[in-house]
Amino acid sequence: MWTFPLRRLDTYLRVVTVDSRWWEQPVLIGRHVRLEPLTQEHAEGLHAAGKDPEIWRWLSWRQPVELADTRRIIAAGDADRERGFRLPWAQIDQRSGEVAGTTSYYEITPEHRGIAIGYTWIGAPWQRTALNTEAKLLLLARAFETLGANRVTWHTDIDNLRSQRAIARLGAQREGVHRHHRIRPDGTLRDTVTFSMIAEEWQEARQRLSSRLLD
Repeated sequence: MWTFPLRRLDTYLRVVTVDSRWWEQPVLIGRHVRLEPLTQEHAEGLHAAGKDPEIWRWLSWRQPVELADTRRIIAAGDADRERGFRLPWAQIDQRSGEVAGTTSYYEITPEHRGIAIGYTWIGAPWQRTALNTEAKLLLLARAFETLGANRVTWHTDIDNLRSQRAIARLGAQREGVHRHHRIRPDGTLRDTVTFSMIAEEWQEARQRLSSRLLD
């Protein structure tokens, strides 16, 4: 058995203080969208928003056929939240109160001050709208301004050019490709493109996104 002199414990042990705010999930409110922690109460609205098959083309889930399928997707988000992997939100249209889609924080690493945004989809009526733009603005503002993130990351399918263009429009930088990174629901291998935004780029991106909301 190995023994260590008490005076040398600091050589072998390091106490890390973790900021619990990284796992908090407040309601985030804008003029066009309200982000609420995703729960089973959102199931019917989320199911209705996801009727367009094109939404599911690039996602890790198959399109839910029955409401029970959507409930299982939400339950998976609950499990991810419990184990500290992912924080899923419902995107709510502020004008109509309808559920427009969902988005998440994940890859939450407060020790490195990093976080990813993803698991995102939005119903066809809200795509390329102020609601979608403002949802990204709210998540980025919380990451950089409240949590003090150094870096925000996005991952997307290499064949999903629309998603890549949308991420680039946020001001994120394309970093590279992870080859054979995931297996798609149809069994094919997916290469993943990674984008990032760092803290030094945030203010310029904030101004750009805010101006888009005024257009």
